[in-house]
Amino acid sequence: MTAPTGGQLPQQPAQHPAQTGPAAVPGQPYSSPLQGAAPGQPVATPYPGQAPYPGHAPYPGQPVGAGGAPGGPTPPRKNWFARHKVLTALGVVVLLVIIGANLGGGGEEEPTTPSVAADTGSPDTTPKADEAPAEPGPAEEPPAEEPEQSAPGVGTAVRDGKFEFTVTSVETGVATVGDEYLNEQAQGQFVLVHMTVTNIGDAAQMFDGSSQKLVDTAGREHSADTSAAIYLGDANSFLTDINPGNSVEGTVVFDIPADAVPATLTLHDSFFSGGVEVSLG
Repeated sequence: MTAPTGGQLPQQPAQHPAQTGPAAVPGQPYSSPLQGAAPGQPVATPYPGQAPYPGHAPYPGQPVGAGGAPGGPTPPRKNWFARHKVLTALGVVVLLVIIGANLGGGGEEEPTTPSVAADTGSPDTTPKADEAPAEPGPAEEPPAEEPEQSAPGVGTAVRDGKFEFTVTSVETGVATVGDEYLNEQAQGQFVLVHMTVTNIGDAAQMFDGSSQKLVDTAGREHSADTSAAIYLGDANSFLTDINPGNSVEGTVVFDIPADAVPATLTLHDSFFSGGVEVSLG
């Protein structure tokens, strides 16, 4: 060999040991074998799932990932309902509401207006053209009023409280009571009511003539004249005690106008009792 001039050695093309395998193809970048590969062996392939060396295509059957790198299978794209779960749920709720409203409203029926010509069940009272109007019947008479029950009269026993009264007789038009020495003149006329009083209670009760009332036919109420009754001597109508079961014959004196007519007598066992009415007519 001829020595180069200028003191420089000729450069030899660089060679890599064990340049074999698919990377030795001209025009492709060289890929070095894995560490520990023996000379003359093909370039080692990457482990499954590992990206190939730069410039190498995946082996047959190996999947290619995003960007050309091998990887697992590409997952399928989700449908529209899976990607919009909120809108799908709202749509289902709205659909159920619409269906429920239709089912609920479908059972109701609109009320039907009864026809004017419907049979009401009442007889037709409209007179026809060929019929004469019916004559009105006799007017119904109002029910007769029940007669008022009259009060018990003279000779009938009546009760008020602890006393039973029986009016035996009535004297009217008496001008004077007493004798020729002790007497009293009437302002109008004296009315002497003779009666029997019986104690029907279980305790002594006082009979007082001043508790009795007389009403005339004009509706005027008169009180008893107890001072005039004293001149009778046996009136027994001024604060007379009557024991249970005993009876007393007494006389109650009233001084009423000369033209008045006695109508009723109200008898009381005491001043505060309800009283019982006796007719004097």
